[in-house]
Amino acid sequence: MLKIFRLFFLLALSLPVFAAEPACPPALQTPSPEMIKAAMNSARDRGFLWRISKDGQTSFLYGTIHVAKFDWMFPGPQVMKALRESDTMALELDILDQEIMERLSREVKAMKSISMTAVLSRRMLKQAESLCTPYAAISMLTPELQVTALSVTAGRRAGLEAAYGIDAVLAGIGHGARKKVVSLETPELQLRLLHMSKPEDTIAFVSDSLAELESGRTLAMLKTISDLWSDSDYARLEKFEEWCECLNTENEREVMRRALDERNPVMAENINNLHNNGSKVFAAVGSLHMFGPLGLPALMSKLGYQVERVVFQ
Repeated sequence: MLKIFRLFFLLALSLPVFAAEPACPPALQTPSPEMIKAAMNSARDRGFLWRISKDGQTSFLYGTIHVAKFDWMFPGPQVMKALRESDTMALELDILDQEIMERLSREVKAMKSISMTAVLSRRMLKQAESLCTPYAAISMLTPELQVTALSVTAGRRAGLEAAYGIDAVLAGIGHGARKKVVSLETPELQLRLLHMSKPEDTIAFVSDSLAELESGRTLAMLKTISDLWSDSDYARLEKFEEWCECLNTENEREVMRRALDERNPVMAENINNLHNNGSKVFAAVGSLHMFGPLGLPALMSKLGYQVERVVFQ
């Protein structure tokens, strides 16, 4: 099972990138003005967009992806139109907010860790080496966060970079346009979602996640989901739980519940509060938060909104 649900893509931003070995992905290069101009000129709409209206006012929901390719960073015409019509950017976390990042750092340092077995430690080290990530860069994290950081980094072999994550790009757009930028969650909440309550749960989570990395399923799932996002394939992603093979054990179902079902009602209520206070909200969160009876569009409908999915041309 893919054990990252758009929670900790920012961890990968701080990982050193090593490309000395031919098998390693190339180090990120600063894009030239020509590259940026070409990507902007060819930008098309990706992801999933909803228009939500109540009391004569319109806001938007946008499903993002937290690792992406360079060309995907630039919004297409319909997403740009929604951005222009909004005055408030609401993200899971605004990673350009210095206070948010300081709280994130403090929470990471304060998290209690368990000792991994020798076998798990060797497997973790081997995966770090195979992903060209110095283990020292993640060794101070809890085992849950170590394996999550590696899972995010796995996408680099398919050109999927956390540095190109759509949420981070939207944060930059929001601040650059002098919109109000708010976080729908707290860094403390997001980090605690991957802190298992019992040592045996941590061991199971880490072992399962390493198995996914070792088998190549993590990379395959990242590629599949990212392609579905790029193609705005609503019908396929709507049936994610039917084909992901990610709900086979009680531990997997618990991770899914904590990652999505527990978070969505809180985010929906925060979006509703912003809208009710007069803000025209562009709420951008991971795409899996948008599907099913507990997805944000369904929850906003229950809160009295007229919800309309915007189909990209």
